[in-house]
Amino acid sequence: MKSHCHYAIIGAGASGSVIANRLSANPAFEVVVLEAGEWDNDATVSDPGGFVQLWGSAVDWALPTTPQAAMANRELTINQGKVVGGSTSINAMMYVRGNAANFDQWNELGAEGWSYADVLPYFKKLETYECGPSEYHGDTGELSVVNCPDDVMRSEEFLQGAVELGYDGPHWDYNGARQEDGAGFLQFHITPNGQRCSAATAFLQPIQDRSNFTLVTGAQVTRILIREGKAVGVEYIQNGQTKQLLVENEVIVSAGTLSSPKLLMLSGIGPAEHLSELGIPLHVDLPGVGQNLQDHVQLPVIFRAKSDRPMTTLLTGNVLFTRTDKSAIAPDLQLNFTPSIPAPLAPVLPDFGGSVCIFLAILVQPKSVGDVKLRSADPLDKPVINPNYLQEEADMDVLRKAIDLCRKLAETDAFSSLNGGELAPGPGDPDGFIRSQSSTLWHPAGTCKIGNDEMAVVDSQLKVRGVAGLRVADASVMPVVTSGNTVAPCFMIGEKAADMILNGA
Repeated sequence: MKSHCHYAIIGAGASGSVIANRLSANPAFEVVVLEAGEWDNDATVSDPGGFVQLWGSAVDWALPTTPQAAMANRELTINQGKVVGGSTSINAMMYVRGNAANFDQWNELGAEGWSYADVLPYFKKLETYECGPSEYHGDTGELSVVNCPDDVMRSEEFLQGAVELGYDGPHWDYNGARQEDGAGFLQFHITPNGQRCSAATAFLQPIQDRSNFTLVTGAQVTRILIREGKAVGVEYIQNGQTKQLLVENEVIVSAGTLSSPKLLMLSGIGPAEHLSELGIPLHVDLPGVGQNLQDHVQLPVIFRAKSDRPMTTLLTGNVLFTRTDKSAIAPDLQLNFTPSIPAPLAPVLPDFGGSVCIFLAILVQPKSVGDVKLRSADPLDKPVINPNYLQEEADMDVLRKAIDLCRKLAETDAFSSLNGGELAPGPGDPDGFIRSQSSTLWHPAGTCKIGNDEMAVVDSQLKVRGVAGLRVADASVMPVVTSGNTVAPCFMIGEKAADMILNGA
């Protein structure tokens, strides 16, 4: 194993894998990726319908939240990939870039150079979209992006019903000219032959023969080594042994929204008072580390289905984006639809006593904000995660309006052939249902945000404030979470980070 390199990347997920691929394309750089998980060539990973079986397994960090007061005091589990490929190897593969206004808002909040016009070229570079190139899509990238490949999943009832209500469609490209107020098929990072296209398969497997690239698996990084204000290496545990890797140029933290702030704090970078309480020597007082935690919240709305259809192979595949609050900067609601029971969830769903169809309302611009803290100074302890789900009344209001929209869709002529009557939430005040049945969509973001205010952790170049040679590149740098599934922007963050590093070098 190498003891020195130019660049050490912590985490082999969406962002880290892209960075590793791009940096190691330059033979002058020795690039090492440290991943706590292992390669997983199990067929369950490559099978787009197998991922639910991976939750709670050896490839899942399975990080618990604190009891959530506004969710009936429930503790939730945020599933995060502990495997080469990170969460791209255990997610539902939905590919949503987010809204143009999301990135323009980042830019206004101090993330200079991250407007939609700035990031669109990186999204295009990453993908090979099955419908070919355009002003908004690329066809030469490593990521295979396809429209819902499950024929059973495709629902003209939902899509035409949305058109009846005035939305564009029925086959709207939300990753194209406009995201909001259109209904169409969800896009997925799935290969043309029906396999999962993960960060591992797209960006790491093809470069394993590069002599200047090393992937170290089973390596849990415990500390960033800092000398005289500069990151000079990392310390990690592998097979029970503590090891060090010295770094000449930069350490790049891509461990994810819940683990990246944890690692910074273990390394003495974070809120001074919190670190002092745990006896961790302070290098830089950055009060924003671990703050600004945002996550998407999902809520199922279930109808009896008139027709008995086969199970779908994917979780969902039809989508509509809209603003329930017309003054919102970007869509605050993503509405997914599944016309029958999804096979991946069948083992864990209750017996509905017949066929059902499922609307999945997703709060994608939450106002409720939480935090991540250390449980102790022991790097093997899980962090304390408090997302504060649904604490803000505005978030409840989005989900109430989402239930109303589901009912309106179900009442359209186009949907009448499927609508067998509402099962849940049913009549009455919806608030109890929302608080007891809503859950995480596993999209945490924001805990090492880009910006120039006192709570910003990284600057617009993703450099950690107050420490030379150290960057963060993953969903944690988002000042505001995007309107939609977060994997696509995580790939983009890796692409843009690599470009900035290479240009700076």
